[in-house]
Amino acid sequence: MSSAIFNTSFAPGDRVAMSLSYDGSHYHGWQSQKKPGVSTVQEVLEQALSQIANAPVSVQCAGRTDAGVHASRQIIHFDSPSLRDEKAWVMGSNTLLPRDIAVHWAKLVPEGFNARFNATARRYRYVILNTPARSALLPSGVTWESRPLDERCMYQAAQALLGERDFTSYRAVACQSRTPMRNVHFIEVARHGDLVVIDIQANAFLHHMVRNITGVLMAIGSGVKPVEWAEQVLEARDRTVAAATAPPFGLYLVDVIYPESFSLPITEPGPYFINGLGAN
Repeated sequence: MSSAIFNTSFAPGDRVAMSLSYDGSHYHGWQSQKKPGVSTVQEVLEQALSQIANAPVSVQCAGRTDAGVHASRQIIHFDSPSLRDEKAWVMGSNTLLPRDIAVHWAKLVPEGFNARFNATARRYRYVILNTPARSALLPSGVTWESRPLDERCMYQAAQALLGERDFTSYRAVACQSRTPMRNVHFIEVARHGDLVVIDIQANAFLHHMVRNITGVLMAIGSGVKPVEWAEQVLEARDRTVAAATAPPFGLYLVDVIYPESFSLPITEPGPYFINGLGAN
């Protein structure tokens, strides 16, 4: 990476958008807990940015991930308290951050930009290792399922969940959203060797929504439930009729979509180890 790409300086008060990735295995989710001994991605990131700025930095994110959930493209914003250049924010932060959190770029954005409220869609991928025996590699990077999965049945079932629907059956009981309505843009299910990847995009997601959809699709893919069950669960509007919530392992926030007017850099969704396997 040439230093020539770091050609932007940020003055005090400038709003900065930033992209980062992280392995959530050792964190209690994204959101700062303000409790001793509870490590979160937000807390660790803010500590690094504050050290770069030599002043307190508070960030807002595009979407809060749960404990154990990963991200290949999380978008945040903050207001720069100090005069710093792009290299300081990117390379300086990466020097201070632990190896499981990385900053990829920093960009000057308009004062009114908000990483959460300006996002028009979020995209997640859930990666399942579908083998008879577990693997010692990436133990928290994938969810292992020993039962053979029929990805074609899973895809067929998932198409009943598209559009703006009431996802009461697919959200956590403790979900605090005022409405269960969400608009799912697409759900793809594809096999790449021993990996089955569920790729889902929506305007926004409810608490545990992707993991609950995954649990239902895995029950269908393993033959425990029929293809029609995904739609039956949706129409029941009752969380208790659905499958168990799938584990956080293997779940990645892979993209956040914004209006083109912000000109945010576009990157391959990830996670990196499935890129090149035919995933879109």
